[in-house]
Amino acid sequence: MLSWALMKTPAPSGRPTAGLGLWICTALVVGNMIGSGVFLLPSSLAPFGGISMVGWLVSAGGAICLALVFARLGRFLPRLGGPYAYAHHGFGDFGGFLVAWAYWISMWTTNAALAVAFISYATVFWPALAVMPALAAGMAIAALWLLTAVNVAGVRTAGIVQLITTILKLLPLIAIGTLGFLYFNADHFVPFNPSGQTTTGAIAATVTLTLWAFLGLESGTVPAADVRDPERTIPRATILGTLVAAAVYILGTAAVMGIIAPTTLAASPAPYADAAQSVWGYWGRYLLGAGATISCFGALNGWVLLSGQLPRAAALDGLLPSAFGRLSQRGTPVFGLVVSSAIASVLILMNFTRGLVGAFTFLILLATLATLVPYIFSSMTELLIAVRHGLASGLRGVLRPATVAIAAFAYSVVAVAGSGRDAVFWGFLLIIAGLPVYVAMVARARPSS
Repeated sequence: MLSWALMKTPAPSGRPTAGLGLWICTALVVGNMIGSGVFLLPSSLAPFGGISMVGWLVSAGGAICLALVFARLGRFLPRLGGPYAYAHHGFGDFGGFLVAWAYWISMWTTNAALAVAFISYATVFWPALAVMPALAAGMAIAALWLLTAVNVAGVRTAGIVQLITTILKLLPLIAIGTLGFLYFNADHFVPFNPSGQTTTGAIAATVTLTLWAFLGLESGTVPAADVRDPERTIPRATILGTLVAAAVYILGTAAVMGIIAPTTLAASPAPYADAAQSVWGYWGRYLLGAGATISCFGALNGWVLLSGQLPRAAALDGLLPSAFGRLSQRGTPVFGLVVSSAIASVLILMNFTRGLVGAFTFLILLATLATLVPYIFSSMTELLIAVRHGLASGLRGVLRPATVAIAAFAYSVVAVAGSGRDAVFWGFLLIIAGLPVYVAMVARARPSS
């Protein structure tokens, strides 16, 4: 059996003292969740009217169940790699590898998508980017490698950038989600369900649209080796970050839908900016445009950070080449960061001919599907731990974590179905493409006698 070095071996000597506290860890969770989607979702939800708020609440409930799962696992297994470490603990080498591979896929596809989205929102200030695909692709890659350099400089540096960008992105969103209600028109929510679908069908459709906005809630669990007091910090940051994001999403969407008429909102390519412009004029539009741009930049920074930490965890267990597990003198997994960003750069170049919106849509579908695999395995690891605990000490206290784990699992499975056939098809192909890597690592660890 491959080594369980991650769970048994102390941190490498010379590694800098863990430096991510509660606020930076929470900023990582919030920053990775609130990326580009929140700025576009009001337009997607406009045809459903007020019933979309029910969909938001259902999605928030599922996300909170997942947050509770990760909070509990983060308390019992504060290991580097987060979802990978949990799957490895519950399902052994093969389960751990599948999760690590799928999650790594989600990271570099998310990085590519966020780099594209960053440039897309930057068109508010530099319109030429919208009509010059080659320039847009070059700028997206430049932004990606700038943040790769920031993360190579050190986890603490990346954490500070994440905290600052999270604060800057939240300010305009909070402004719309609070002051926007002064201009709220309740008539925009009549009828409550204008979609023409049944109540159940409309809620299911809005849940599918909103679910991916919560992806990233597990972000605080991944760099566990660089978190101070991880047994306490990770659970708190996970739950706090999820609650903050849910509040920002729901309040912001409701305010925008109350400001802009449904027919106008459905056709808006920048709903938050349009709402700000209708309330505060052009300076409001530019303020929200800046917020959206910073939002994508901050989310990209957070996901770049994780793209080095996750393969490092798998490498320490012998499931990926050892180069991914090495740390620089600054304590950063440079090889993993560079390889992940190189793959993301190739994806950007391969898709820039689709245009900014087309490239973003394709990449985010892959990222969503690949992220749900770790969620499913983590939920079942939590259930496994709960069942084992019940067998050892009786059923008292086991029912609640088991119920939460089953709810999180069900939510994740529904989310997979809602990702669409194209995402499932391409995601499945990318995941099974990793099997030769697993075979090679097993063969290397167990040479034939």
